[in-house]
Amino acid sequence: MPRMTAARAAVEILKREGVDTAFGVPGAAINPFYAALRASGGIEHKLARHVEGASHMAEGYTRARAGNIGVCIGTSGPAGTDMITGLYSASGDSIPILCVTGQAPTARLHKEDFQAVDIAAIAGPVTKMAMTVLEPAQVPGAFQQAFHLMRSGRPGPVLIDLPLDVQLTEIEFDPETYEPLPVHRPAATRRQIEKALALLAESDRPLIVAGGGIINADACELLVEFVEITGIPLVPTLMGWGVLPDDHDLNAGMVGLQTSHRYGNATMLASDAVLGIGNRWANRHTGNLGVYTEGRTFIHVDIEPTQIGRVFAPDYGIVSDAGAALRLFVEVAREWKDAGRLPDRTAWAATAREHRATLQRRTHFDDVPLKPQRVYEEMNRAFGPETVYVSTIGLSQIAGAQFLHVYRPRHWINCGQAGPLGWTVPAALGVATADPEASVVALSGDYDFQFMIEELAVGAQFNIPYVHVLVNNSYLGLIRQAQQAFDMDYQVSLSFENINTPELGVYGVDHVKVAEGLGCKALRVTEPGDLLPAFEEAKKLAAEHRVPVVVEAILERVTNIAMSPGGDLDKVVEFEELATEPGHAPTAIVPLR
Repeated sequence: MPRMTAARAAVEILKREGVDTAFGVPGAAINPFYAALRASGGIEHKLARHVEGASHMAEGYTRARAGNIGVCIGTSGPAGTDMITGLYSASGDSIPILCVTGQAPTARLHKEDFQAVDIAAIAGPVTKMAMTVLEPAQVPGAFQQAFHLMRSGRPGPVLIDLPLDVQLTEIEFDPETYEPLPVHRPAATRRQIEKALALLAESDRPLIVAGGGIINADACELLVEFVEITGIPLVPTLMGWGVLPDDHDLNAGMVGLQTSHRYGNATMLASDAVLGIGNRWANRHTGNLGVYTEGRTFIHVDIEPTQIGRVFAPDYGIVSDAGAALRLFVEVAREWKDAGRLPDRTAWAATAREHRATLQRRTHFDDVPLKPQRVYEEMNRAFGPETVYVSTIGLSQIAGAQFLHVYRPRHWINCGQAGPLGWTVPAALGVATADPEASVVALSGDYDFQFMIEELAVGAQFNIPYVHVLVNNSYLGLIRQAQQAFDMDYQVSLSFENINTPELGVYGVDHVKVAEGLGCKALRVTEPGDLLPAFEEAKKLAAEHRVPVVVEAILERVTNIAMSPGGDLDKVVEFEELATEPGHAPTAIVPLR
């Protein structure tokens, strides 16, 4: 039997589970694992500047392509605690990533050794498994189980903690005969699908709510087929954006308190039945449940049994992988259509399209400083259907979701539940690493951008090109808007006069100089007519230099983005002038009527 260190066995398993890229920061307690990475070869490593950044890079890498599992690596103590935010983010959004940490030697555990912390206990609540491996011979089984758990049921992250002596101990392990464990995913039965379709058939105005579980299941083509067979309009959640192209006739727009469309909310409020697939009824989507659920029948399909009824009790629940359920939905719906059993949804679909053509927000403003709406209008012109957008939280993300267009699965990569500031830069680097030829465009406000700005150097060092649109109003804009309920504007302004860049006025940080200092290219835009040329130039610079390129748009300091302060779906406040003629929203997919 071949003999090797437990660390080398772990690396060999990573390769046989399909891992070819890892992100991390070495340290004394994880150096044996890094030595195994170097000796084994076959896994490319990106050196992060912050270990939390490595965890978000792993997230972006996983989210970019079906089947990917991002790996992040760190040493003992603070490296593991730094990666907790990434694990929480991955757990909330059902994203499988593997976090590998070093640990003090087993004999030194519980002795307050330097950088020794019970990371498995800390990570437990935000992982599917968190394990400190105390026996070297258990390392192969721990890694095999990790990949099994990450892929089975509701996907999610795993942490494996390896004491220094465990990594160094030789064990018997034959990588040539290693096989991944079978993946378990629950599947709907035909009888369940027939009941769900029967409930939908009883309604007059049904909707499909499509969540990120459909993307995780790589089942978007099945979903499109089901929608087109039944003629039922579809609402993507923020995590499911892209499952149906924005320009599809049956795309009814997004629903919610913030990241939503006027027409999407109108169609939702007019519906009388909802089929949710692979979604979790997130509160920014539903708002107050009384308004959201009143007068509607709900069917919920989700891979996780405890997700059914978690937020509210549906009229009918099905525990199933989205792909398995959709295969049956397509099969049964096609049979029923051939037999004349599917109701005609033409009139209802026309109503949803009428909402799209009449209920729009204005984007065309010529103001200086810039209004953010104009930035997204010009992004729609500059970046085509192949663009992969990456964003996390804030008014920038909310407005981006209201005004940008997404046409394909995995082309809106967004941190949904956790929403940590700083996520966007490292996640975009992970996405661009997963697909070096992709057109990746990140979107940040100035505070999100500043949180992990140092990770831009990773893009410069490893030649990872993408375009980063930075909308700068020198404010914590979303928190400022939320503070209106408390009649205050307290500790949310980032404004100051930069003595080194007086031409910035009160906008503070010179992001152009910082980005250039980190080895990247950067442009600043203050006039609306310069936005499109700047985006085109950024694409050229990224292609030429193979580094991240930042386009900073200087916004008006205060803009209130449409949302519902009270949490009711029917009470979204429109703070800006609405579109009343086609020229007000020139990049809208459906021309305003």
